[in-house]
Amino acid sequence: MELFVSEGNPHCLKVLSALEVTGVQCAVHYVNHEERVVPFLSRPALPALLLPSGEYLFSPNAICRYLFEVNGQESSEHSNQWLEWDATDLQPALLQALHVAVLQGKGSEVFQVLQGPVNVLDQSLSKGNLPYLTGEAVSVADIVLWAALYPVLSDSSLALGEYKFVKAWFDRVAAIHSCQSAAQKVLQGKGLQGLKSYLQRQPAPQSSQCRDTEPCNINLVECADEGGECVVSEKDVEAAALTWSKNLNADPLATDKRHPILPQEGKRNVLVTSALPYVNNVPHLGNIIGCVLSADVFSRYGRLRGWNLLYICGTDEYGTATENKAREEGLTPQRICDKYHAVHSSIYDWFQIDFDFFGRTTTQKQTEIAQDIFWRLHKNEFLVEDTVDQLRCEACQRFLADRFVEGICPYCRYPEARGDQCDKCGRLINAVELKEPQCKVCKQTPVIRSSKHLFLDLPKLETQLEEWLEETTSTGDWTANAKQITRSWVRDGLKPRCITRDLQWGTPVPHPDFKEKVFYVWFDAPIGYLSITANYTDKWEKWWKNPHQVELYNFMAKDNVPFHSVVFPCSLLGAKDNYTLVNHLIATEYLNYEDTKFSKSRGVGVFGDMAKDTGIPSDVWRFYLLYVRPEGQDSAFSWADMALKNNSELLNNLGNFINRAGMFVTKFFEGCVPVMELQQEDKKLLAVVGWELQQYIQLMDRVKIRDALKHILNISRHGNQYIQVNEPWKKIKGEDTERQRAGTVTGVSVNISCLLSVMLLPYMPTVSQTIRDQLNAPQSCISTMLHGTFVCALKAGHRIGTVSPLFQKLEVDQIEALKKRFGGQQQEDEPPIKKKSAQNTGSPQPATVPAPAVPAAEVVTTNEVDPEKAKQLTQAVAEQGDKVRELKAQKAEKAVITAEVAKLLDLKKQLALAEGKSSEPVPQKGKKK
Repeated sequence: MELFVSEGNPHCLKVLSALEVTGVQCAVHYVNHEERVVPFLSRPALPALLLPSGEYLFSPNAICRYLFEVNGQESSEHSNQWLEWDATDLQPALLQALHVAVLQGKGSEVFQVLQGPVNVLDQSLSKGNLPYLTGEAVSVADIVLWAALYPVLSDSSLALGEYKFVKAWFDRVAAIHSCQSAAQKVLQGKGLQGLKSYLQRQPAPQSSQCRDTEPCNINLVECADEGGECVVSEKDVEAAALTWSKNLNADPLATDKRHPILPQEGKRNVLVTSALPYVNNVPHLGNIIGCVLSADVFSRYGRLRGWNLLYICGTDEYGTATENKAREEGLTPQRICDKYHAVHSSIYDWFQIDFDFFGRTTTQKQTEIAQDIFWRLHKNEFLVEDTVDQLRCEACQRFLADRFVEGICPYCRYPEARGDQCDKCGRLINAVELKEPQCKVCKQTPVIRSSKHLFLDLPKLETQLEEWLEETTSTGDWTANAKQITRSWVRDGLKPRCITRDLQWGTPVPHPDFKEKVFYVWFDAPIGYLSITANYTDKWEKWWKNPHQVELYNFMAKDNVPFHSVVFPCSLLGAKDNYTLVNHLIATEYLNYEDTKFSKSRGVGVFGDMAKDTGIPSDVWRFYLLYVRPEGQDSAFSWADMALKNNSELLNNLGNFINRAGMFVTKFFEGCVPVMELQQEDKKLLAVVGWELQQYIQLMDRVKIRDALKHILNISRHGNQYIQVNEPWKKIKGEDTERQRAGTVTGVSVNISCLLSVMLLPYMPTVSQTIRDQLNAPQSCISTMLHGTFVCALKAGHRIGTVSPLFQKLEVDQIEALKKRFGGQQQEDEPPIKKKSAQNTGSPQPATVPAPAVPAAEVVTTNEVDPEKAKQLTQAVAEQGDKVRELKAQKAEKAVITAEVAKLLDLKKQLALAEGKSSEPVPQKGKKK
């Protein structure tokens, strides 16, 4: 293992303390704050732990827990709760405290910021009457919290004063030599000033000053969109309690759609499109999150908010790609389109993409509307003729469409630039400009041939475009990458763009001089939005020729931005027919697969038609894709991370809270919500939950889908902490006042569950409905709460339904099998026996697992020394030992761990025999390496 840390980074004090205390053998590398250690992250992340498996841990608390578990010290549930409290409550407060003390020089204000968290810690230590946080011995929780607080509490000017329990605990841990040694390495004896260089590189935390003069003891809440914290005032608390007492809306939100959906006077009319997927490609996870899933979440949210919303999409079916696919499969282009349109529809149905209409571009409406726009552009003199040099493949006997030729970009020298655009620098390219071009079908070098074509005169439309862009980008929600890509196009100066092609499969050009040609797909495909809407309703113009009444949202990946922000708007502006232009352009970055790109041909990555065969519910797929949605930078799908997020966020956080709340009602109160008598603590919780709801709504309104999801998870974390502190399962056995308290906590918790079901609906529609069914929640709770009002939806006496777990754990062996299945051809290079052992992972029966490349028949059974065999088995023992430690760190099932430990012991016996020793195990003194 290798640990990467930097001096002056307070998070590194945690992991170095854990490393020193546990004594785990690990190489430590000191790097600068800006070092990018984790290869798949675009930002620096320190500390980072490189595991023997090649995977990285870069959460300080996760690294600490892993080190303790490698050393044989399992992390208890109590320890895990403290680690969660550190991450969600203590760290935001500490960040501000350090900023105030180190960068602003206001050390006297530090305890004003830390008062709430320190008070929580002191009260807990006073109740437990134990030397350490979780018992009689130091745990990972003690080391993590001590290291977090050390820079502040070790400063002599910051006396702990009345917090005697915190002081006694802090001094007790500080007396451990290993902790002091770690502190010296990180702070270099400089105290708080040793953190200055690190803190200067961090964004300034948002002020969390209470608006009232009284000290505010409520826990600090992380503000996901601004990176600061929120502290609610007493006024906020009272307002939340007043809102809680209100009734639900009398008129529930209508959930049944009445088609056709048309714009309505006095309503917010929202038209949502997602980029039309190529019909001949099965979409992979990156395609799904970049377009249809993101648009689906926003559309579901908009409907819940009461907007009059229409979501349309469809398959893009014309072009050379379809012709090639038809040739490959021995079908006509139309039959290929029919076949793969059904494949796309099936995939999106499984992912629960709730289109109002999913159409296609091979329709008569497409021909009519595209040709009408063409003639309007021609009439308005925005088309010009020119002779074009094109690439023709003599081997394939045809002109090459842009996406079927690759070569070296003439601008940035990227070796895999397409014939229309370079994915690296984003510049538009004419295929003949490529250096060393190749036909992607046969790999032959094409020749240049001339042909007469029609061009859209973009320079003539440039002024209109810039005026429109100035207005729409300043008033609408355009993602930063969409603005940047568009600006770079306009800044470089627009050039005429060819709109015709020498193909057969496409929308025919109606001009008599070009009757053998079809429209180029980039001109034709965006018109598909209009024609698909026209196939949905003959009143399509009420959406598409109504810019003053309709807001248009386009969802896509960043490579599609220029065609939606420059080229297609120019077509519509030039047509001069009052077309609705995009108001909000939402573009994602790219989602990669593990550390590489998706590739159907190489079998790398999960494609839409494969996801349902994994046994993982579509809601879980939706959740994880949205959790890692590449909103501001490229991100990566990771099987290990998917399992971690499922098991920690869904199972242990969200599902755990909702299930406990419902079970308490069923078990302790005969299935009826108990009477709730709110105390100040309950009101504070209502205020914090209400604030999280407001943040969720503000972020969703701005299409910050990933960030909004974090606020749902924050609420369930607050709920879990609330239940844990109040312990209703104990109080229900006590006196009347304690039983009443248990009832209040249960009632408040089950109402928070109801709120969570509403907030989850755009993300996980099936889970959302399941929760509401289990709670027997009234339909009106949806419309009430999604207007930012957290009211008591489940009143005292409300009878809930049958409660059952919402999520299942993703096991290590299950994930490893899936990772191997979708890992592509590189798996073929593994030794056969190593494959076999991987397939046996998780077997409940102990088994003899030979080392890689050692046939089972050759396992040594005598005491003869076999150096080569011993070398191979030594490596196998090391790998199996790492595997056992990782399983323990990931909290795998006991049966799985037992089986792997049995394999490890058997390998050690084989190693002993190969070394000429007795096969009897040597008594272990410890688990350190």
